[in-house]
Amino acid sequence: MAGDYPDPSVAKIGNTYWASATSSNWFPAYPMMKSEDLVHWETAGFVFEKKPDWADFYFWAPEVAPEKGKVYIYYTAHKKDGNLCVGVASANKPEGPYRDHGPLICQPDGSIDGFPMRDETGKLYLIWKEDGNSVGKPTPIWAQPLNEERTALTGSKQELFRNDSPWEANLVEGVSIIRHGDYFYALYAAAGCCGHACTYGTGVARAKSLLGPWEKYKQNPILTADPMWKCPGHGTPIEKDGRHYFLYHAYSQQGGVFVGRQVLLREFRFTDNGWIDFESTAKPMASMPGNITYDFNDDNLPKAWNWSVFRQPVTHLRKGQLQINAQPDKFGDYIGHRTTSPNYTAQTTILTEKQEALAGLAIIGDDDNAIGISLQGTQLYVWKLEKGKEQSLGKAQIEAASRVKLLIKVQNGSSLSFSYSTDGTTFKPIGERSIDGSYLPPWDRALRVGLTAKGPNSRVALFDDFTLNSGH
Repeated sequence: MAGDYPDPSVAKIGNTYWASATSSNWFPAYPMMKSEDLVHWETAGFVFEKKPDWADFYFWAPEVAPEKGKVYIYYTAHKKDGNLCVGVASANKPEGPYRDHGPLICQPDGSIDGFPMRDETGKLYLIWKEDGNSVGKPTPIWAQPLNEERTALTGSKQELFRNDSPWEANLVEGVSIIRHGDYFYALYAAAGCCGHACTYGTGVARAKSLLGPWEKYKQNPILTADPMWKCPGHGTPIEKDGRHYFLYHAYSQQGGVFVGRQVLLREFRFTDNGWIDFESTAKPMASMPGNITYDFNDDNLPKAWNWSVFRQPVTHLRKGQLQINAQPDKFGDYIGHRTTSPNYTAQTTILTEKQEALAGLAIIGDDDNAIGISLQGTQLYVWKLEKGKEQSLGKAQIEAASRVKLLIKVQNGSSLSFSYSTDGTTFKPIGERSIDGSYLPPWDRALRVGLTAKGPNSRVALFDDFTLNSGH
């Protein structure tokens, strides 16, 4: 699943497979994606179109858990005036709507990566990680009974295992458990999850009882970097046609942090000596369209678009045009689209006749980091925002035209160049030929290419289309 989909989870509901993934500080939170074959996926909805009342950001690690006609999503989010917590939401069908039940566990150092599991007697438990690595402490994996309503933990917590092997470095996390034969098997991630210097890998532990004692495989890690993918981990096992697969994330060696952690599917088997053995290569992902075009003729914004968890834009679709209401601060309001390759072009058509705001096209890391090109009237600007501070990279007075096309070309994920066209065919460069965008990605997520609107709140930016052309 090409693009930025960290910490994926998958479950079979009826005859369909449903998956979700971390959205972090992009919104809507937790895409709900469906597939008939575990290879071809489409987004059918989201868990949260608006934030739960108790949480403010870092929407991580959803776990899809259907049971008894309901769908539960265990998720991590940052509590207002607090730390990271594991919460739960539920729905009658996987595409929603979801009802939030609030946080289940909020430890002082943070609680993340919730996973539900029944023990050998059928008793329901919540498994999670205490986020000790955030304050230089070990990272125990806990289990505690959970009531059948999924609204509260009961009893007391018990540690299953923690980071005590050299390869695990400062953490273990992302535990998912499958029962097979005499054992519960815990697939888990360890070491550094994210960024250029990531060291993530996947290990396995086993126990005959859910509460242990747990034994780690002496040949861990069982998934590590290969020539195509690096830092593999944090996924969920799934069975299909009697065969077992692991849906997990990794960075491509080519796209790296700029494209983000992408979803892979890898088959595994249970060995004669009671452990797990992975196939040597991941299944090839379904081919992605090289060209994606939006003409904005729908009534609603397509599900592929995201925005900041901190600032939801006001958008309208009318007569094949997208209108974004402007905001005066930073680079304005915006919507963003995932990229699937480190080499791509993005293009949009600005309608200037009713143009009131600075309308633009940008590569976006977050609210404080972006590089883009914007048009107001006949004035064109190339700009850079780094840590909230804006810098001009070029400007030009262009000839008047009712429609102006803006184009960004990206190479190797971080080399950016800009051009424009007033006749729809001939593009003229503006600004530096190679602008360095290597600083843009936040530590835990990938870039978006987006449409921007900056100016007084009463003004709007109008877009006629958007095209993303990805080279793979």
